[in-house]
Amino acid sequence: MKKTIFLLGALVAVLASCDDFFGKEGEEDMKGELRWTIDSSTLTKSAEEIPDTNDFILSICDSKGNRLYEGKYGDSPEYLSLDAGNYTIRLISLDFNAPAFSRPQYGDEQLVIVPPGESVCAKLQCTLLNAGIKLNIGSDFPTAFPDGILYVKQESTRLKWLYKEKRIAYVMPGAVSIILYNEGKDVQLLTRTLKQREILSLNVSVANRGANSGSSLSVSVDTSRNWTNDSYIIGGDNSGGNGGGNEDKNAVSVANSANYIGKTVWVCGYIVGGDLSSSGASVKTSGINKDTHLAIADRSSVTAKSSCLAVELPKGAIRDALNLVDHPELIGRRVYVKGKIVDAYFNTRGMKGTNDYDF
Repeated sequence: MKKTIFLLGALVAVLASCDDFFGKEGEEDMKGELRWTIDSSTLTKSAEEIPDTNDFILSICDSKGNRLYEGKYGDSPEYLSLDAGNYTIRLISLDFNAPAFSRPQYGDEQLVIVPPGESVCAKLQCTLLNAGIKLNIGSDFPTAFPDGILYVKQESTRLKWLYKEKRIAYVMPGAVSIILYNEGKDVQLLTRTLKQREILSLNVSVANRGANSGSSLSVSVDTSRNWTNDSYIIGGDNSGGNGGGNEDKNAVSVANSANYIGKTVWVCGYIVGGDLSSSGASVKTSGINKDTHLAIADRSSVTAKSSCLAVELPKGAIRDALNLVDHPELIGRRVYVKGKIVDAYFNTRGMKGTNDYDF
């Protein structure tokens, strides 16, 4: 009887051990996969200040607020293996909390549900999060107010605006005032409430009201430069390919290049390695000895061949400038290349006949 009980107990222990084993294996199999990419076609117009998405700040948190990743988008892994659940993914181009010149803040925040055993890709919509204002100072203004000082004011913060200033002053969405400090006192020229993505252009001049009436300040909206709801498309149709410094406006991403098979286009990406003819699933990032091609990706941390575009470097000026045998320091640098997109080149998508480039 004791022997029977002992054997039964051993059997129960073995079964329990098996349950634990299979349970863990089942849980591992049921993990989901979270990937992320930037939908570059949604970048909002902000003059010439096109941001480098590789430097955007990415953070991924679970439902309890625990940070699973925080750092540069370009340094982030291609995916995270996670338990099924809800995750918040946030991306911003820079920290912003007070009026400043040339500081457009782009970003997005999304709640992503990762189902068990499935892969989900969050496509982040990088739109302008702050607003902006630009003052166009009339030639008569410095003469009328030689000692005057203009300020862009939001809450308790002031930003000095020099008469020759040409940049955009970025502010938080909300009320913003234009202040003229002259003869020891402030004069509030106007207050406007700006919405997210709104860039307000104002003409500031001195209005002459006649010989007997003197002159007064005039502030008017320059409607030709009010960019509210205007979109600046990066990654749109660029089958023509302009070049000549217009690559930012026309380049498609490495991921989107799949939609241009057989077409000649500009592609923007980061140089991540070379020697794609070598065995293995990753590109070489050091000790490169082939100068005929290189690999670019949508962020500099990527090394998987399947996520790269293999770019042919024809003999001549382009190979001399871009090959990684002579220029290993180019790894990690953003580049624009123009050529014909092909479905297969070194066992991944590629660009053949590369005929132009720019950094």
